[in-house]
Amino acid sequence: MTEMLLAVQQPFDFQECLVFLSRSKQEVLHVTTHDTVRKLTRIGERLILIELQEEENHILVRFPVDEVSDIEKERVACEVRDWLDLERDLAPFEAMGAKDELLAPLIESHRGLRMIGFPDLFEALTWAIIGQQITLSFAYTIKRRFVERYGDHRVVEGRTYWTFPLAERIALLEPEALRELQFSRRKAEYVIDIAREIMDGNLSKTALQSHSSADIRQRLLAIRGVGEWTADYVLMKCFQEASAFPVADVGLHQAIQHRLGVSEKPTIEDVKRYGEHWQGWEGYATFYLWRSLYGDV
Repeated sequence: MTEMLLAVQQPFDFQECLVFLSRSKQEVLHVTTHDTVRKLTRIGERLILIELQEEENHILVRFPVDEVSDIEKERVACEVRDWLDLERDLAPFEAMGAKDELLAPLIESHRGLRMIGFPDLFEALTWAIIGQQITLSFAYTIKRRFVERYGDHRVVEGRTYWTFPLAERIALLEPEALRELQFSRRKAEYVIDIAREIMDGNLSKTALQSHSSADIRQRLLAIRGVGEWTADYVLMKCFQEASAFPVADVGLHQAIQHRLGVSEKPTIEDVKRYGEHWQGWEGYATFYLWRSLYGDV
C-alpha cells in the first residue's frame, strides 16, 4: 500500500477533526471510522481513494487501492492540507481565545481542531446555497441526492465512494432536473448559473486567490443567489479566511445562546460586539462555537 506523511502545525487533534467530519450520517463525500477518514478525490482524470490517519504529529495518507505518481501525491497533499487547514499556526488564535469568555472553554476542550473546509469552489457555493433557510438535516438529504445523481463514484471493498458533481455536468442541466431532488426553483437556478460561470471561465478559485479577501467577497456577492451570509461562509470554508465572519449564521447564534445560558438568541449587533474581541480570527471563533453544538459522535 502506497503512503506518505504530511507534517502538521501543532496543536493539532485529528480526533477532533473526525468528530466534525462524522456529524451527519447522511454525509456522502467521505467515510469515517473511529480513527480514519476515507475520501474519493479527483486528480486530473483519475478518481483516487485516500485514507487519512494521525501518526505522531503527522497525517498519514494512504492510497489503499491505487498506484500513484509523485505528481499525484503532491496534488493529494495540497488538497488534504487545504481541506484540513493543516498549515495554520493556531497559537495566536489560542492566545486571543484564552482571554474570551465564550472561546476559552472551547479552546481548552477542543484544542487542535481545524477549520475543515471545501477545497472546491463549486462544492462550497452549492453546499451554502442548498443550506439557505432549511434545516441542516434536510440540506444533507438534498446534497446526498445531488451527489448520487450527478457525482462520480468508485466501489472499493463493497463500499461506494463518491465525488462532488463537476460544474461542467451541472451546467448542462435545466432547473427542472434539480427540482426533482427537492431544490427550490430559485436554488436550482442559482446552482446551475454558478456551474455555467465556472464552465465559461468567469469564476475560478485559482484566479480569485490572487485577490484580497475583501475583493473575493465582493466577487462572491456579485453572484446571483449569494448574499452576505453565503459569501462569508464560502470565504471562510473555501478560501480558509480566518477572519471571515458569517454574523447572521443561525448555528452561531444558537451556540452563543447556549454558551451564555440565556433564553433569547443574540441579535446581529450582539454577535458583532462579541466579534470585536475576535478580530482576525472570527472564522475560527465561529467554527469552534459550531463545534460546541454537538457532542462526541
